[in-house]
Amino acid sequence: MVASSLTLRLVGFGALAAAALWGFETRHQTGAYHWDLPPGFPTPRVPPDNPMSEAKVRLGRYLFYDQRLSVNGAQSCASCHRQELAFTDGRPTAIGATGQAHSRSAMSLVNVAYSSVLTWSDPNLRSLEKQALVPMLSEHPEELGLHRREDSVLAVFRADPIYQGLFPEAFPEAAKDPVTLANVAKALAAFERTIISARSPWDRFHYSGDAGAISDSAKRGEVLYFSDVLAGCYRCHGGFNFSDATDYVGNTRAPVEFHNTGLYNLAGAFSYPSPNLGIYLHTKRPADVGKFKTPTLRNVELTAPYMHDGSIATLEEVVDHYVAGGRTIAGGPLAGAGHDNPHKDPRIGGLHLTAQQREDLLAFLRSLTDGEVIRDARFSSPW
Repeated sequence: MVASSLTLRLVGFGALAAAALWGFETRHQTGAYHWDLPPGFPTPRVPPDNPMSEAKVRLGRYLFYDQRLSVNGAQSCASCHRQELAFTDGRPTAIGATGQAHSRSAMSLVNVAYSSVLTWSDPNLRSLEKQALVPMLSEHPEELGLHRREDSVLAVFRADPIYQGLFPEAFPEAAKDPVTLANVAKALAAFERTIISARSPWDRFHYSGDAGAISDSAKRGEVLYFSDVLAGCYRCHGGFNFSDATDYVGNTRAPVEFHNTGLYNLAGAFSYPSPNLGIYLHTKRPADVGKFKTPTLRNVELTAPYMHDGSIATLEEVVDHYVAGGRTIAGGPLAGAGHDNPHKDPRIGGLHLTAQQREDLLAFLRSLTDGEVIRDARFSSPW
């Protein structure tokens, strides 16, 4: 039984996460909004100036799928965060409304309510409300392309019969004009906080007592995952959300860790290709080149291609990358042995797995796929 091992690995992520193993339910009433949370899931942290409400979530869902929230009138938040792909887009890197290719991949929005930091490499971006403004207003890269076009979009929303009802319901305190860019961001953030994934076979196995929910191979893979001797993946991808960049009500806020996984080791001033230099762009510390956020592994089977730049195509190749302790690129402009990157996280030293153990680890990772979250009507387009 893996329970005792798993419990030990969850202790560092708070008593709630450890208690989750035994199926304790976590349901909370927060203000006017009822969080009907899955077993083992603590209450998401919500900023005081944007309390949750059903009306706000409803408005946010409409806005999330509204293609008028882009310069070309053909893209929305959902264009880069597709429900059937666990709210990613299936591309190596995202494509903006103007056709501009971005340098990083679109991160999953599943369980984003628990993310202690947003995006791949901005240690200062910790608010979903602020993050929602980035794709709308960013010029470098241009995403939805609304910079200097905000007023015209808001005018369209004010004239829309649906929004004429939804905005006042969501923001009754803004009697004069609730249709503002700040309120658009608040509603989007509220909706995104509700996209919670916790119905995978692994969840059913641990939280619902369904002994047959996952295969024997996946059970063996879980032991590997939580073993310091064999794989130790939990050290970065731990806790109920399988990420060390996790926050919630009652959690002691510790500094968020970012990791260089040895994906590159270029010669020259920077070991990672520009502009994807990790948190170095904010800290300017050479040791921070190539350090990125640890994403959740929930639904990882659905979120290919992988890494911050989508440069690894399959989950099998991701496991091979960590087995090798870093990726080696033999030739071309990106040539280098990632294993030898001087700033690589010391926990990534390579793994000694048999072929069967590799397959078991993959089976465990696939057991984290939540088939319900990708079909849940609450998260689909209301248009």
